[in-house]
Amino acid sequence: MTVRGWGIPEGMEWHEELHERADERIEHLDERLWAVATALHERPELSYEEYAAAERLTAELAADGFEVETGIAGLPTAFVARAGEGRPCVALLLEYDALPGLGHACGHNLIAATGLGAALAAKDVLGDAPGSLLAVGTPAEERGGGKVALAEAGVFDDVDAALMVHPGVHSWSWAPLTAQVELKATFHGRAAHPTGDPEHGIDALAALIQAFGAVSALRQRLPSGSHVQGIITEGGEATNIVPDRAEGRFGLRALTTDALDRLVEDVTTCAEGAALATGAKVDVERLGRGYAHFRDNPVLSERFTEHLAACGIHATPPAPGVFLGSSDIGDVSVRVPAIHPFVAITAEEMSDHTPEFARAAASPRGRAAMLASAAALARTVIDLRTHPALVSRAWDCFRDSARNGR
Repeated sequence: MTVRGWGIPEGMEWHEELHERADERIEHLDERLWAVATALHERPELSYEEYAAAERLTAELAADGFEVETGIAGLPTAFVARAGEGRPCVALLLEYDALPGLGHACGHNLIAATGLGAALAAKDVLGDAPGSLLAVGTPAEERGGGKVALAEAGVFDDVDAALMVHPGVHSWSWAPLTAQVELKATFHGRAAHPTGDPEHGIDALAALIQAFGAVSALRQRLPSGSHVQGIITEGGEATNIVPDRAEGRFGLRALTTDALDRLVEDVTTCAEGAALATGAKVDVERLGRGYAHFRDNPVLSERFTEHLAACGIHATPPAPGVFLGSSDIGDVSVRVPAIHPFVAITAEEMSDHTPEFARAAASPRGRAAMLASAAALARTVIDLRTHPALVSRAWDCFRDSARNGR
């Protein structure tokens, strides 16, 4: 038996003694990790404002001997904590921003504590083994994409694997996360009195509404995984004035980054066609960098899934045709081998980004998921640091996926 054809033999020696030591270390860290998770939960901080969370996490890492550098990529709440030198280099990704009005309704407090626990346990077990371990603090996943800035700053240039686990409503071995970007379409018309001299007006709002109609027609022929959702953010100020300016925003998603670029072109064409038909002018621009699609690395995700099962949680492949959103982990995954599995902390009929999910992120089930995930992550780090062949296979798999446009 091999792992999805990537040649990892069944029965290969995986240093079970080291795994057991990592499990024991996680058990010992239980109270400490839960204290971190609950502290973040009780004091939720929005994107780019996670000062208390970053301070707490870096203090915990420094206390166990990690060399900590803060303010990475010009982001005050980003950090890199390092243990060891050289390669193989494994990065554990910690998220810790919250949602406006909902707190940790995406469970990032658990992501942070899970990554912290895996980092502390793996460092303790590996000792002076060759290579290095990074715990990377990645702010602003919910808004802005801290990982994009970190990737562009070169944080992952010498990394061989980037690992994280996300709480969810399913336990899935990998995440079907699409590429995402937001567009702003600003229509420029000419103001006029709607009854006094309507022939001199150019209705910018009418042009925007026509663009929505074109996008609606486009939506009917989009492939699985692609989606467009729009809102009107500006549409005039008074009913007795023909609006000379109207603005809409469109959220676009697609299975791959290349497919997203094509979708951007299609939506832009819809807006330009509406402007041409109404006599208006339109400017279409991307807002922010957007997110690349997530490229799962089967070699690593199946290894993690096996360890997670050993810790009592059995993850399955994602349900076909279900896409749970987008994340800045995508911009890491198209640069280095990466994993982003989900571990359930609620029933499947529930949803994240809800008050119920926020409560689950501080629940006994959330705590159990955190500990199991931390142990499975630590085991995976140990495998990568002690088996160079696994690193090579992960990179081979990564390059194959890139060649095939996945």
